[in-house]
Amino acid sequence: MSKPTVYADNNATTMVAPEVVEAMLPFFTGQYGNPSSMHYMAIPAEQAITRAREQVAQLINADPSEIVFTSCGTESDNAAIRGVLAAVPGKKHIITTRVEHPAVRNLCQYLGKNGYRLTELPVDKLGQLDLDELRETLDDDTALVSIMWANNETGVVFPITEIAEMVKSRGAVFHCDAVQAAGKLPLDMQKVPADLLSVSGHKLHAPKGIGVLYVRKGTYFVPLLMGGHQEKGRRGGTENVPYIAGLGKACELAGVHMRDEQTRVKDLRDRLEKELLEKAPDASVNGDRVSRLPNTTSISFKYIEGEAILLMLSAEGIAASSGSACTSGSLEPSHVLRAMGVPFTRVHGSIRFSLSRYTTQEEVSYIVEKMVPVARRLREISPFGRDEQHAQK
Repeated sequence: MSKPTVYADNNATTMVAPEVVEAMLPFFTGQYGNPSSMHYMAIPAEQAITRAREQVAQLINADPSEIVFTSCGTESDNAAIRGVLAAVPGKKHIITTRVEHPAVRNLCQYLGKNGYRLTELPVDKLGQLDLDELRETLDDDTALVSIMWANNETGVVFPITEIAEMVKSRGAVFHCDAVQAAGKLPLDMQKVPADLLSVSGHKLHAPKGIGVLYVRKGTYFVPLLMGGHQEKGRRGGTENVPYIAGLGKACELAGVHMRDEQTRVKDLRDRLEKELLEKAPDASVNGDRVSRLPNTTSISFKYIEGEAILLMLSAEGIAASSGSACTSGSLEPSHVLRAMGVPFTRVHGSIRFSLSRYTTQEEVSYIVEKMVPVARRLREISPFGRDEQHAQK
């Protein structure tokens, strides 16, 4: 009997919604014209882009003219950060956090080694920022502050409105990586004074290879990709019409299913978390359990290697993510969990389960059914776990 396929790695990527595929298909075949052309074949493509721009704008309550289509979240982050710095060459201070996605973190660290002064704000054991520290760090030389809306590993949500207001009061530009938040939390750019915001399609049931950079009216930045007149000169390159149409549909669907994300999906996450904490040995949650995404839980299993857990779960047809990664042959713990001060005995055994609107009660039951014996078995064969058990006896 074949094992079921249970996908609980939606913060890594999501299934493309069937409605999204349907919206994309015409632009691969019959309506394949270049939207920049002057003939009749350009019209359907141009209309699709206009419609998608409106759909994206509606999801984040922005003006369609503020939506710039990119290839992914990483491009959006790079375009925002590099574009702002190029526009204000007289300022050399960048502020970010120690828990940003590599698309922001690695770029900022690179810039910090190449002429810029970089401040990486720490987080506490719950993964939250000290806003007083941010306030003290801002100065007249600060060009840009880039802080994520929600953390991809723990799901912890930052108080972005308050952060944005603080940054703007000091005359700096604020960029927010909202890749994990879009589609899961209400994003209202009429209320949040961020200058730039990054979104990635494949995190909200659109395909990989399409993203968005929101650029508030009046925000000046130098384009990362210079070429033709596309995107009002803000991002050169022929538009990826099928994927743009798909992203627009995905954003429309995300708005429709927002309540489901925050109720049913959250209840599934809470049930999964509760049962694992009750039944698995030495399990604990990483991060703030109140201010976080409704679909995400990061759970540490003491004295167990996350890679071993993932391999055993994968053999049972369950897909999840580890809080640590194997890099160049050596085990490197998650920079997010290290910044939070998660103990060594737990940091390597951290597993992220991220659900979606397609997740079912039966799938949660199956994860618990398979995860609990996996954790017990690995704990039994762990030399550290055995030592602790002997000490307790």
